[in-house]
Amino acid sequence: MKPDELRGHVDALILAVLESETLHGYAIMEALQKRSGGAVEIPTGTLYPALRRLERIGYLDSAWSTVGGRRRRTYRLTATGRTALAAERDAWHSFSTVIGTMLGPA
Repeated sequence: MKPDELRGHVDALILAVLESETLHGYAIMEALQKRSGGAVEIPTGTLYPALRRLERIGYLDSAWSTVGGRRRRTYRLTATGRTALAAERDAWHSFSTVIGTMLGPA
């Protein structure tokens, strides 16, 4: 998938991955790749600024943890983040319906 195709959707993808579990940054990248069958690869230079932005606006909470002697920041979805994810899903459904109709057979 081309990076330009993901522009504007990265936040929603991150929120969706964190909907059911708390993850650290690298695990978020792995979950995105796994859920997309390898089609979505978000570079660290995009992921970590997005995580900080989502935390700043209240969609995510984070905490430091130590796993195997390594400190990692883990992220979880907040109630506000769940509301935002629901809104993103509604917007995506509307968008994909319109585009699907437009690109369908005439």
